[in-house]
Amino acid sequence: MKGPYPGQVLTVVGLDSNNGIYHVAYAVVETESTSSWTWFLELLREDLDLGANSNFTFISDRQKGIIPAMEKVFPNAEHRFCLRHIQENMKKQWKGKDLSDQLWECGRATTVNHFKGAMDELKKINEEAHAWLCKIPANTWAKSHFSGRAHTDCLLNNLCEVFNSKLDEGRDKPIITCLEYIREYLMKRLCVVQKEIDKCEGLLTPTATTVFEKIKTDAAKYVAKYNGAGKVPSGFPCRHAVCAIWDKIENGENAPHVDEWIHPCYRLSTWKAMYFNKIDPLNGRSMWPKSDCPFTLLPPKHKTQVGRPKKKRRRGVDEPNSQAGRLSRKYLAITCSKWHNKGHNSRTCKGQGGSSEVGGGCKYAHFGNELICFVYYPSQIN
Repeated sequence: MKGPYPGQVLTVVGLDSNNGIYHVAYAVVETESTSSWTWFLELLREDLDLGANSNFTFISDRQKGIIPAMEKVFPNAEHRFCLRHIQENMKKQWKGKDLSDQLWECGRATTVNHFKGAMDELKKINEEAHAWLCKIPANTWAKSHFSGRAHTDCLLNNLCEVFNSKLDEGRDKPIITCLEYIREYLMKRLCVVQKEIDKCEGLLTPTATTVFEKIKTDAAKYVAKYNGAGKVPSGFPCRHAVCAIWDKIENGENAPHVDEWIHPCYRLSTWKAMYFNKIDPLNGRSMWPKSDCPFTLLPPKHKTQVGRPKKKRRRGVDEPNSQAGRLSRKYLAITCSKWHNKGHNSRTCKGQGGSSEVGGGCKYAHFGNELICFVYYPSQIN
């Protein structure tokens, strides 16, 4: 929260069938503590009608309070850590583009052998960083060690970052107004997505169709050697599996069409079902029912902020500036528009470079190979 009342907005978002953001829940708490996260996750489990043994896959920024809360509320869940936040923590001690790039090579490796090879290369760059990274379990940040229960190999929690960027105008408002701002935003967004769904046709969602067409294009370059037994792929079948499926069909086996091997979560029917329920408008605050709470709930203590409130999050060192297309003026010499001198502008100009008399100045001109300075005073200008 960026206004005069302290607090944190906790959010849970997920991936829909079209690889878009699906907002699940949000709440305002005092701090990101273990007790706050535990309360929030318990309500989430209750609202989704989940048991304590549910095996959902969560990805977070490795905040200290959420790790023990996740272990308590969802002990069987797969808890991944955002690789970008791991990179930011690494750069606090060890900097360098080669080290950061190699970290991403380790995270993107899809097999254990490729992961080990990438880690060995990282060790050659910096042994201390390698030892620090080995303390973080590989099954929380590397594709090669993921369980495979989730049908996505996402390495980032930037879905939450995108959602947070949409709340800039609401986070400086009072708590109830902020919550209403979020609710109205989600209500409008569901309508926007529904309009896109109504335009679509076919078995798969638009994004799934685009991804799978690329896989089929790559699979056309392969030749399958059938050995009499096969395995059913999960999520998207890779180009090797697509080539094998085509070979089974060509050899007369009773195999489904290649598009039907994709998991149902990427189908258009699933996408429609996700957005079937909408967020209904609410009456004004005067129509809200009175609470039966036996005691009076006091508002949070007002905190007078020092300086201008900051709405934007702190960007990393390697993140691009939000003012896209504009060049930074850092390290550029300022030129005065009055006397064309360097080091100051026209507003702060006091005739620097000329005489000590206020308003004086100087001009430079080239005569052959010589640079001549003309010093003059205001009384001499006609």
